[in-house]
Order: sequence, then structure tokens, then C-alpha cells
Amino acid sequence: MAATDHRHARPAAEPRPLAPIRRFDVFAEYKRLEAQQRGETADEAAGYGIWVAKVVAGRRFGRSTAERTRPRPGGAGEGTAAGERRPHEPHELNGEPQTAETFQREIVQRMGERFYREVFAPAIRQAFDAGECYETIRDRIRRPWSP
Repeated sequence: MAATDHRHARPAAEPRPLAPIRRFDVFAEYKRLEAQQRGETADEAAGYGIWVAKVVAGRRFGRSTAERTRPRPGGAGEGTAAGERRPHEPHELNGEPQTAETFQREIVQRMGERFYREVFAPAIRQAFDAGECYETIRDRIRRPWSP
């Protein structure tokens, strides 16, 4: 039996997304990075990213804003105004907390964890770190990523 020469083996193909990459996905990731840059923890930043992406998408498509963010019980009168969230509380949308788990389920798992980790997140991070604004990258960065 002949030995296999691995020096010329082809590298593993870059992972492909499991679903089309949306502007929504790019926006949520970009906003997650902004929140981290402001000092939020990774979990808080992910919750913020998915929350703000949904709020902006809802406004763009004419959904009601009345139920977007509800104050938590005891929020008003305890150092926060009605509707404000206390630090380390998740943002809420229509009564549902928007958390790191929400981001994981609706962004990461939708496109595939490997694709997110190896391709998507590093590409958005590189553009973010280079100072490119969301509007500049939102379509260009998605172009090569079709399932």
C-alpha cells in the first residue's frame, strides 16, 4: 500500500451559508460589534444587535411601534423612567426578551454556526475595524455568500 502525500492535499472548502444572508444579518452583527465597542458584554451586545435590527426592520416595513419595548415590573420609580431598561436587562420586543440566545438562534444557527464563525463574523469584524459603515458594506459583503 502506497503512502499518501498530504503536502498537496486541497484545503477544506470555505463553508457556505445554510440560508441566504440578509441585510438584517449584517446589520445585527454590525450593531453587536458597536455595542461591544461601547463596553457591553458579549451577551448584552448580541441581545442589543438582534433587538435593534428588529426595531429598524419593523419601522421600515411599517409595523406598529407601540409594543416594541415594555418596562419591566418595578422599572418605573426604581431609578428608571417608564420604558427604560436597567443595565444588564435584556431589550424586549413585543414582550419577548431579545438575548444572546435569540441572536444565536435567529442569526447564527440560521446561517450555520461554522459559516458564522469562520466566514461571516470575521468579514464583518474586518470591515468594522477598518471603519467602514454599515451602509457601505451591507450589499457588497453579502454578494459572494449564497447557499
